[in-house]
Amino acid sequence: MTSVRPGSGPEVEFDPTLLALTVEEAARRLSVGRTTMYALIREGAVETVPIGRLRRVPVKAISAYLDARMQSRPKSVAA
Repeated sequence: MTSVRPGSGPEVEFDPTLLALTVEEAARRLSVGRTTMYALIREGAVETVPIGRLRRVPVKAISAYLDARMQSRPKSVAA
């Protein structure tokens, strides 16, 4: 689904019922570029699953990646 706001490019709406995403969709959800997403997958930071000849990123893998990042970085205190 795509909606367009005046004065901006197309804005993609996410389908919350999807369980697995394309690499491009996963990159959009993390607000990173496609190349960065492929690097995260290659490093094993984000898991993927093969479905036939396709490779998909489970939505849970994105959440797990973010949870791991939150645990590994020191808590910052606002001044």
